[in-house]
Amino acid sequence: MTAETPILSSSVLLLNRLYMALRIISVKRAVTLVYRELAEIVSVEDGQYLSYDFNDWLEVSAARAAFEPEKHDWLRTVRFQIAVPRVVRLLDYDKLPKARVKLNRRNLFARDRNRCQYCGRRFPTSDLSIDHVVPRSQGGKTTWDNVVCACTRCNVRKGGRTPEQAHMRLITRPVRPRHSPVLTIKLGEARYASWKQFLDFAYWNVELK
Repeated sequence: MTAETPILSSSVLLLNRLYMALRIISVKRAVTLVYRELAEIVSVEDGQYLSYDFNDWLEVSAARAAFEPEKHDWLRTVRFQIAVPRVVRLLDYDKLPKARVKLNRRNLFARDRNRCQYCGRRFPTSDLSIDHVVPRSQGGKTTWDNVVCACTRCNVRKGGRTPEQAHMRLITRPVRPRHSPVLTIKLGEARYASWKQFLDFAYWNVELK
C-alpha cells in the first residue's frame, strides 16, 4: 500500500461477534483482519448496520470515491483505492470487553487533558509528571483518585507534601473515569462519530491496546 503512515496508524473500533466494542486498533490491523476473512467491515448508514467483506467494500469504496470522496480517508495501492473503515467486527469471537479502565500514563494524561492540576496550564506529555496528591511517603497509594498530572515546576514546589501542606489547590478532584479517557477525546472528532452507536458507557468500556 502507498498510503501515508498516519492513515495506516489511525484508529478503527474493533467489535466482537455480538457487536460489543473490544478495543481500538490501527487501520492496518483492521484491513488485514478483513482481508484474511477474520472480520467484516461495519458501516452505519441511515441508522442501519451494513456489513461488508473485503471485495464488497472495494465496490462501495469505488462508489464513494465517485460521489463523496471528501467524506472519507483513503488507502491507495497501485491497483485500487479503498475508503478507510471506522468499525470492524470479528466473525468468531464472543468474549466480552473488560470493564475497568487501566491506570497508566496514557489514560491519566488523557483524563487530565495534559493539564497541570495545580497551575492549570497545558503541557506536552514530555513536560508533565505524575503527582501523588497524598504522597507515598505519607501513605498515599497509586490509585485513580490519588494521582494527577503536574508540571515539573508545580511538582517540585509541592514536594513530598499534600496540597494543603504546600498551600496549593487542586483544580479538579481526581476520580476514576467510567470509560476510556482516550476514547472520549476521539469521540469528539467527526470521523469517529459512528463509534457512538456501539458504546454504552454505563455498562462497559473500551480497553486501548
